[in-house]
Amino acid sequence: MKPFTPIQQTRIANNIVAACRNISKLNGPAYRFISGCPGFIAHYDISGFKAHYWDQWGHYCEKLINDILANQSINQWSNFRHGERDYDYNMSRKAIYNAICNNLKG
Repeated sequence: MKPFTPIQQTRIANNIVAACRNISKLNGPAYRFISGCPGFIAHYDISGFKAHYWDQWGHYCEKLINDILANQSINQWSNFRHGERDYDYNMSRKAIYNAICNNLKG
């Protein structure tokens, strides 16, 4: 698998952070990224994911923030070693996940 480019990494991370403020902003690439991360419930589609994290006002999603931060340690893909197949891809995933967490913590 091809690693995410730096631009893709930034766009995905920024979109997920924006979705933590307003879940309706979650787009397809960000949904595919976050729903594929360990610790997240599989949903049939983006609408199901949004419905799961929707608050009664449709914006600030504390539950999503809490799930992202709680799952940071399992989303480091540390079982991959340099030179192994898909190492670069998974390290790009790690970079995205950590960028999201750093933004949410910070």
